[in-house]
Amino acid sequence: MSELIISQTEGHVGVATLNRPEVLNALSIALIDELISVLEGFDADSNIRVIVIAGNEKAFAAGADISEMAEASVLDMYERNNLARWMKIRRIRTPMIAAVSGFALGGGCELAMHCDMIVASESARFGQPEIKIGIIPGCGGTQRLTRAIGKFRAMEMVLSGRFMSAREAYDAGLVTRVVSKEEFLSEAMRLAKEIAERPPVALKLGKEAVLKADEMSLSEALDYERKLLYTLFSTADQKEGMKAFMEKRPPKFTGR
Repeated sequence: MSELIISQTEGHVGVATLNRPEVLNALSIALIDELISVLEGFDADSNIRVIVIAGNEKAFAAGADISEMAEASVLDMYERNNLARWMKIRRIRTPMIAAVSGFALGGGCELAMHCDMIVASESARFGQPEIKIGIIPGCGGTQRLTRAIGKFRAMEMVLSGRFMSAREAYDAGLVTRVVSKEEFLSEAMRLAKEIAERPPVALKLGKEAVLKADEMSLSEALDYERKLLYTLFSTADQKEGMKAFMEKRPPKFTGR
């Protein structure tokens, strides 16, 4: 594989770092395909309990690679079927944390929103500026942004193309936490390692349950949540977790 994505592991955490710094990590088709391959590999690895997706200090990802679509026709866009690529990212069951510094724009903002938590540096800037080049977001930006920050703020960002600062994004509910530029990756890793100590099956089902909140009515989602809870009573980790709690000792989770 090329070095468009640098992958590594630290304990139970898999890290995928976007690596096109010369173009602010613009999301080319090749980069997205390689990212999907890395994410799916982590997702299939029972040793990996949390995934971190990172950029560099200057940019998480400044958007799609415009050179690949500037002259594209409707048929070109249809045959590329980018939606299928992004659906593969959406189907990753392992919890994902975006470590964001600098620009997270267009597809970069959409990629961050495909993650389950976002740790942002104070320098982070989020935006969906596609309107400035004659289009609108097409990889979930209009939908995920609206669900995250509400109709009125999302409408302003999509129609004006303005950027949102890290602090504003935190206040709006888009970002999990904001730290200094020097700490954004280490803080994302700290959070990832903390979560990785939890029972792996419960992590995946907890993620699945939260994601259903945007897709189901409250009554349907409550029923779904309850079934996932009952399912966890078939796991060894549930028995170990409750036994450790009663014995006042740290649990030893095995993912079974």
